[in-house]
Amino acid sequence: MELNKIREMSEMELNAELIKLKKDLFNLRFQHVTGQLENPIRLRELKRDIARVKTIIREKELAAKA
Repeated sequence: MELNKIREMSEMELNAELIKLKKDLFNLRFQHVTGQLENPIRLRELKRDIARVKTIIREKELAAKA
């Protein structure tokens, strides 16, 4: 996911995206445990996307306070 695309989202969209990414991560972890995961690199990418979204959410919170 591109950083510019994430920055353009509103807070509600970011929270919805975060929930969606966490569900996807759960499903991929489940597939990994059961041996059905075809692309293990996707786990790493998904974790990084979650971190990016959380970072942008935090930046927006701090900007609102300032």
